Amino acid sequence: MRTLLVLLQKDFSNFFSNKAAVSLTFIVPFAMIYVFGQVFGVNRKDPGPTGIPLAVVDTSNQPAGRELVDALKAEKTFKVITQFSSPNSPDRPLAESDLKAMMRDNVFRFAVVLPPDFLSDTELGIHLKIYSNPRNEIETQMVNGILQRTIFSSTPHLLIQSAQARARSEVGIPRTDAFNRSIATSVAETFGGDADEIQRKIANGDLGFGPQATPGASNTPGNATGDVLSMLVRIETEQVAGQDVKAPAATRIVSGFAIQFLLFALSSSAAALFYERDRGIFHRILAGPVSRSQILWSKFIYGASLGLLQLSVLFIGGRILYGIDIEHHAGYLCLVSLIVATACTAVGMLLASIATSIEAASGLATFVILLMCSVGGAWFPVTLMPEAIQKLSKLTVVYWAMEGFDQVLWLDASLAELAPTLGILVAIAGVVMAVAVWRFNRSNPFQ
Repeated sequence: MRTLLVLLQKDFSNFFSNKAAVSLTFIVPFAMIYVFGQVFGVNRKDPGPTGIPLAVVDTSNQPAGRELVDALKAEKTFKVITQFSSPNSPDRPLAESDLKAMMRDNVFRFAVVLPPDFLSDTELGIHLKIYSNPRNEIETQMVNGILQRTIFSSTPHLLIQSAQARARSEVGIPRTDAFNRSIATSVAETFGGDADEIQRKIANGDLGFGPQATPGASNTPGNATGDVLSMLVRIETEQVAGQDVKAPAATRIVSGFAIQFLLFALSSSAAALFYERDRGIFHRILAGPVSRSQILWSKFIYGASLGLLQLSVLFIGGRILYGIDIEHHAGYLCLVSLIVATACTAVGMLLASIATSIEAASGLATFVILLMCSVGGAWFPVTLMPEAIQKLSKLTVVYWAMEGFDQVLWLDASLAELAPTLGILVAIAGVVMAVAVWRFNRSNPFQ
């Protein structure tokens, strides 16, 4: 028994003396639990999404339109944008003609337009237009649901105003009778039935009208109310981008996982520096006409080349399995993949330069990669995260890599549209690689 206790003590001593093993076992999981809690808003009073940009253009010039805009502003899910800001001109109200260009620039992905006939004097009901750039299915479904809930919760009040406006247009009829007649006529036109009979029921206080019952069909009050509202709210929808994307969900999924596994592969290849150092390979190489900087840059070029090859294989796999359209975007997709691989290789080199052993490099890489993928949008839409996390996400390679792939595969962007995203990725690669080289020169991993 004593022998077993001594061996057990030995194993625990070795474990706690290995900082990388301790961090992987305790610190990294604890940190990731905290990060994921922040990403998903755990323990917040209201854990739903907040601050999703929503453009609102009100051209109705009606009090009812302003009421709906105020209702959208009061919804915490949305960050309502009503002003167009430009560094070269003063702010002005957002116009419908501004929407498509701003949506392609990813300023926002959803917009609501209240047209001049938002409330009509001649027809009962309201008229809306909704523009969308549904780059992420989860985000789109959630935004549409909350948007419709907000609109429909305001609909009864707005419909009363619409009926009153229509009643005022009836000349020579008492106001109350005109109001009742407006509702009765609209219900009869929409759902069938006798308008005079419906008007008499309304005048007698019977407001239980709804769709006409059909044999064997459910006609519960809840269903009737939903049908009435849906038919009295006329919503025009227009998708600004991605109409021709063959596999939108697969496009997003493949891009996210491609970046994640690219980071793991390149971090492992960078950590191989320690393998070659510990086995004396560097000394044999340096004995020849090779400098230390040449070894580092060869590792960098190797990582970028391997990353480009890996991304190519993964996207080809996505084409074979899910029908992702890569043929029509091959040139720009290769360009973005090369720059993304370059930036990810720089991150791997930085992690290797900071760590002191291959175990420490692996533990640090696991933490950093999971952190960047979780907040950068590889797993979950960034717009559904808390605003603080959204700002943090823009500091990661993953966020800008996802933007680059989305611009190519979803927006079919031109080189000019891709340039800002590619410029940011190149800048990240340059800064990170400069820091990595500086760290390598100080720590001298070739000894």
